[in-house]
Amino acid sequence: MADVLVIHGPNLNLLGTREPDVYGSEDLASINARLAALAAAAGRSLDSFQSNSESDLIERVHLARTEQTQAIIINPAGLTHTSVSLRDAIAGVDIPFVEVHLSNVYAREPFRHLSFFSDLAIGVISGFGSAGYDYALQFLLNRNH
Repeated sequence: MADVLVIHGPNLNLLGTREPDVYGSEDLASINARLAALAAAAGRSLDSFQSNSESDLIERVHLARTEQTQAIIINPAGLTHTSVSLRDAIAGVDIPFVEVHLSNVYAREPFRHLSFFSDLAIGVISGFGSAGYDYALQFLLNRNH
């Protein structure tokens, strides 16, 4: 069981090589390692999960409830704008979460301005690159003390 679960949606496995001008040059393994180290330094545990499959992401959210995860950081990626099923999973487990986006979604195409998650989230971080994950984690670590 991890205190904090970080969920990365579709195509985030390509970070570091996929459109670095939009998403940055840091790869997902580096982000996950940094977050795990930050959590450990605060005496907390963190687990990361990435999938390109909506059903796998939903199953991982369900498992988080069974594991008694305290908080979730989620970057739903492209599913942000399309997945009622993933939204329902997040709503159904009743675990507080922060929604993170690497790019500023409001400076991009209009379809990216709609999120099926933001109204459920305790916070949304958009446009700060991979540092957005750090900000979300720091918030959650401080919130639970």
